[in-house]
Amino acid sequence: MMDGGSWQSLRDELARWKDAGRVADFWWRDDDAGGPNPLVRRLLDLSCSMAVPLGLAVIPQDAQADLLDEQDVHVSVLQHGVAHRNLSQPGEKKSEFPATETPAAAIHRLRQGQAQLAALFGPRVLPVLVPPWNRISSPALLPLLPTAGLSGLSRYGPRKRMGALPGLVEVNTHVDVIDWKGTRGFVGESVALGQAVAHLRARRLGEVDAGEPTGWLTHHAVHDAATWGFLQRLFECTVDGGMVVWRSPAELLAKG
Repeated sequence: MMDGGSWQSLRDELARWKDAGRVADFWWRDDDAGGPNPLVRRLLDLSCSMAVPLGLAVIPQDAQADLLDEQDVHVSVLQHGVAHRNLSQPGEKKSEFPATETPAAAIHRLRQGQAQLAALFGPRVLPVLVPPWNRISSPALLPLLPTAGLSGLSRYGPRKRMGALPGLVEVNTHVDVIDWKGTRGFVGESVALGQAVAHLRARRLGEVDAGEPTGWLTHHAVHDAATWGFLQRLFECTVDGGMVVWRSPAELLAKG
């Protein structure tokens, strides 16, 4: 787990970008949405009040039309699998798209999920797949995703390069604010900021794809007070000032 980050180290890295004549860009994805509840409403209100674009990964089989209000103008809906159920064999890493399922069966399920979201949310839906647990265990499925009407993919970790997956724009996340292997609460400022600075630095030095925006991953359902407080401060520190641009998922898909 990354450690050692601080608000000053973030400011210093952003200054290095500026000195190089570049502006750093971020994007925000939140997973596991379905129906309306106080936690997801708090998330959406935060996006609205700070005017930060949000890619909301919605589980098709859990989705409800009243999840979003008219005020949620900065929110795009991404497809979070189909049912968010683990279909892997015992002992294997969790995946809704295991190697044991035929690609044809997976594509059929994905098409159904995309249709469910489109019927509920219309043009808010982007043809972007966010696989549960950030994992597609079937290598044969990846090149077939465009046949399900999907032109985008978002997982976790730096992508190999733009265009590595024909027909797909891959834009991943790189900073996970939840300590899944420990407290399952906020991972802490030091770790979260350390992950962000590390990815920004790797982009600036060309060690990873410099064109992939640094992605922030949240899970509203498990946010504690420290997580909400951190996000508020992150947006307050980065929305104004010209040091960072927050990209919308639609913009990222269009860039591809």
